[in-house]
Amino acid sequence: MDVGYIQLGYGEVALAAGLILINGALSLALGLGLERRLLVASVRTLVQLLLIGYVLKFIFGLRHPLWVVLLALVMATLAGQAAVGRVSGRFRGIYAGSTLSVLASAFLVTGLAVAAIVRPQPWYEPQYVIPLLGMVLGNALNGVSLGLDRFLEGLARRRDQVEGLLALGATRWEACRDVIRDAVRTGMVPTLNSMAVVGIVSLPGMMTGQILAGADPADAVRYQIVIMFMIAAATALGTLGAVAYAYRSLMDGYHRLRLDRLSRAKRD
Repeated sequence: MDVGYIQLGYGEVALAAGLILINGALSLALGLGLERRLLVASVRTLVQLLLIGYVLKFIFGLRHPLWVVLLALVMATLAGQAAVGRVSGRFRGIYAGSTLSVLASAFLVTGLAVAAIVRPQPWYEPQYVIPLLGMVLGNALNGVSLGLDRFLEGLARRRDQVEGLLALGATRWEACRDVIRDAVRTGMVPTLNSMAVVGIVSLPGMMTGQILAGADPADAVRYQIVIMFMIAAATALGTLGAVAYAYRSLMDGYHRLRLDRLSRAKRD
């Protein structure tokens, strides 16, 4: 049966997994000490992707809105938690703030795209909703992570400047404005860099996947343009939301900088 693309079996996947030995060899040769992390990352990649493959097959078969929404919520929650895992500092509520920012931005942008641009029938068609949301979440969490980390680092580094402005009568917004701008800019830059070279230096995953599946390249390009703009919007909103939450948590209502609420993340 011609399915429009070349199917890969577990044998081919096993051969591809052998490519990770290149990384292991380099780590051993250069003394990088990454062998254990490479092994763990490889196993996690294998298990997580195989697992999500079965989950998606199950949900695609049901085509029920409850299961689609439930999976979307789980994905967004995990993305918010993962974003905090890459941040060097901790404060009370950081996980809730990150998760809420990622969830709200991704759901808003994906919802608008599904309702007004892609318009699948029915609206909860998992073939469209889940992949679109997944790509948006993956990029939004990176922006949130980078933005949060830069904001916390910036507050600590510019503590004297911020407290000096507060002592001179500046509001908490006026004292932190430059730090917030720098943090949001940091979260958005990777996406902007990707947009600047897409189609020239790199062929994005969604576009490549559609072409491999037999889609017309022109159709694949249009889908990729849509997803790039979705990613840019969700990353900007998510980063701004997470940084704003951190700002409200570390600058109290009396316009005082509360770095005593900030602690360093524990590392393995």
